[in-house]
Amino acid sequence: MKNRYLCKARISESKFREILMFFSEDETATKVSKYSRINRNTVNRLYYLFRLRIAQMSVAQVPVLGEFEVDESYFGARRVRGKRGRGAAGKTPVFGILKRDGKIYVNIVKNCKKEQLLPIIEGKVLEGSTIYSDGWKSYDGLILNGYDHYRVYHSKNEFSRGKTHINGIESFWSYTKRRLSKFNGLSDKVFHLHLMESEFRWNLRNENIYDILLSDFRKNPL
Repeated sequence: MKNRYLCKARISESKFREILMFFSEDETATKVSKYSRINRNTVNRLYYLFRLRIAQMSVAQVPVLGEFEVDESYFGARRVRGKRGRGAAGKTPVFGILKRDGKIYVNIVKNCKKEQLLPIIEGKVLEGSTIYSDGWKSYDGLILNGYDHYRVYHSKNEFSRGKTHINGIESFWSYTKRRLSKFNGLSDKVFHLHLMESEFRWNLRNENIYDILLSDFRKNPL
């Protein structure tokens, strides 16, 4: 069946665009299968291909100058009673860098130690930039690496002091966790794709995601 957007297609272009429209509106595959009357396995396959392309589109960016917020968050199983602080059992650590008035970049990390986080910061943020963070010890020494560094100390019930806050990146964490909760748990195999999708949707939240994806698929069919 001829389909400009999908190689070896078994569905028409109109059905493909219909499914892509639902995906762009962030509908789940279960609902889309019901709405479109397309087999659930077919919708799941297309959703997987959409997310894979989105992850590929999230290419490495050259370091830039500006004002940034950095923070870490944990995804996955609920915290285990008695396990407190960063790195609680059963959770996946994710590190994020948000350029104020710009885009966010997220990365799954092994842990939230300085040895993990600093190279990521140096790869995305040029020296001379301003970085805002919380009081986590892994951010100690950012000034020595050429950054202006300002902190808020959540442990002291401090969340904002003028321009010193990390409200922007915390909004992204809240948005992402709300999004992912509707999937009722994600395996490690697909979590990365869903995380990249959240990054993509956040960065393009004021643009037409359907048109962007359709244009990309037209140039490079799935």
